[in-house]
Amino acid sequence: MSERTHFTLSASEIPTRWYNVAADLPQPPAPPLNPATREPVTPEMMTAIFPENLVEQEMSAERWIDIPEEVRKVYALWRPTPLLRAVRFEKALNTPAHIYYKYEGASPAGSHKPNTAVAQAYYNKIAGVHRLATETGAGQWGASLAMACCLFGMECRVYMVRVSYDAKAYRRMLMQTYGATVYASPSKETEFGRKLLAQDPDCPGSLGIAISEAVEDTVTTPGTKYSLGSVLNHVCLHQTVIGQEAMKQMADAGEDPDVVIGCVGGGSNFAGIAFPYAHRNLTEGTKTRLLAAEPSACPSLTKGEYRYDFGDTAGMTPLLKMNTLGHDFMPASIHAGGLRYHGMSPLVSQLHETGIVEARSYHQTKVFESALLFAQSEGIVPAPESSHAIRAAVEEAEAARETGEKKVILFNLSGHGLLDLPVYDRVLAGDVQDV
Repeated sequence: MSERTHFTLSASEIPTRWYNVAADLPQPPAPPLNPATREPVTPEMMTAIFPENLVEQEMSAERWIDIPEEVRKVYALWRPTPLLRAVRFEKALNTPAHIYYKYEGASPAGSHKPNTAVAQAYYNKIAGVHRLATETGAGQWGASLAMACCLFGMECRVYMVRVSYDAKAYRRMLMQTYGATVYASPSKETEFGRKLLAQDPDCPGSLGIAISEAVEDTVTTPGTKYSLGSVLNHVCLHQTVIGQEAMKQMADAGEDPDVVIGCVGGGSNFAGIAFPYAHRNLTEGTKTRLLAAEPSACPSLTKGEYRYDFGDTAGMTPLLKMNTLGHDFMPASIHAGGLRYHGMSPLVSQLHETGIVEARSYHQTKVFESALLFAQSEGIVPAPESSHAIRAAVEEAEAARETGEKKVILFNLSGHGLLDLPVYDRVLAGDVQDV
């Protein structure tokens, strides 16, 4: 094969700054609101659950924020991640399109999530925090924070959505291997969890419920802070190392993407690949399309309302202006557990509202159909969440085939699926239905 398919950077080319899209938005982001007074929250209010240094990032309007050298040293365990051209996938689709993917599954935890987990653990550590509480859906975030806490010598407690706790036991085992304590959510460890279990002992849980439990744990346990793996501004900020690297690698490939794709649940991995391209669109007038792919069973961008809502089910968090299906929405038990969240990142939501970001939703049977074709073409088994981005890439490639357009497609393969093989077993057995 004559085509070059693998594009790498040296360790010295790991980005030195994170990009903050809030600096380039046409309108400033709407402020979070106090759940009791409905007035804008102050930094002091947010320090009840986050350390002051991360609160500063959350509310920052600076375009570029330096990455601490200690964080970059840990990033060097797996960054820069490779960019690959999916030539075999292109041939399987019989498309003239060129398809590239940024492979974030190369991290030790198997996904993009360590990009912010390491940063958050570091900032909490230097703030004197010794214990973090968090939630996780499919387990990629929980595993990433558990790893980061292990590397920085911190305790980690994870509330894992029950349906994923039961279906994705290997991710729970990985968190425990890194030293974390893991509970199925709703759990008996919190007042809110016990209340829900009394109402429904078989409650499958949701990210909103798990967030409520982690926040309750934080505010009732001295010396604990809360850590979130998606949605918030500082989380999206930390992920922009992905898109910055991808830009350099695409230049090395001699091409520029017509469309940039990422899956969305809370929005962080999409933000990571897309926000640096949004910066170029907003400041240089380029027209790169930014496409967010979400599950039809939890379609916050394509079916949700853009309004203020709680980030958790119990109504303990500040209200965020975002696309939401309602904080009491209970998603169906789809296999892409990391995308089962009622809301969307306020920054992603604002970009979608202003037309800078497009969105599509997909049923899981079509998603897994594309995932299997990708695995059988490229050799990488993708996580169910990332497979939504693959499905969107397939649609773009098929459209190029119909028109003969030589389109360049870039998507973020944000996690591998080696710990999701029981799900693939069900897919191969024909035991996965659309919901």
